[in-house]
Amino acid sequence: MTERTPIVHVVDDDDSMRTAVMRVLQAAGYEARGYASAGEFLLERADESAPGCAVLDVSMPGPSGLDLQKALARRDVPVPVVFLTGHGDIPMSVRAMKAGAVDFLTKPVKKEALLAAVTAALARDAETRAARDRLRALRERYGTLTPREREVFAGVVSGKLNKQIAGELDAGERTVKAHRAQVMEKMQARTIAELVRIAEQLRPDSAAPSDPS
Repeated sequence: MTERTPIVHVVDDDDSMRTAVMRVLQAAGYEARGYASAGEFLLERADESAPGCAVLDVSMPGPSGLDLQKALARRDVPVPVVFLTGHGDIPMSVRAMKAGAVDFLTKPVKKEALLAAVTAALARDAETRAARDRLRALRERYGTLTPREREVFAGVVSGKLNKQIAGELDAGERTVKAHRAQVMEKMQARTIAELVRIAEQLRPDSAAPSDPS
């Protein structure tokens, strides 16, 4: 599968500033697209699954950059944001960073600072997508377990011995051992410690059961 080229979305109602930022990004080899408002960005960004990040002006007519940041954070894959402002203040920058912004830069922004921030934003996007793909793969593996294997899975990751699990499930210890081997194989876990880590990743997503006891 061919990797898709990340897109840097530049949202700024100042035409000259937007053009200047896009030129810097394109000269550095990035694919950049420009939008004059938050609304235009939301309407024209048809493929929300495409990798990338957003460089946003804070103050724009209509929805502000901070409003757009909130909207992007609610998506399946949150879009990393770099803010640009001509009149930012400390409270505004703190609010933006607390909401997950990668950086908060003041206009006129230096080329090096802009490129460094975009590089960091794209790296965050790649990490988020990789984590999402790993979780999806774990969900799929977990989905192949039978109901009894899921019960054994829960018992094993809670630290119980085969004998204890057998007693709780009213099954033979040999049977539990067989189910346990199937769980390890299907979940592609080489060790119990690895299986526990897998359970921890699945549990916040409610894909794995909690300890039945």
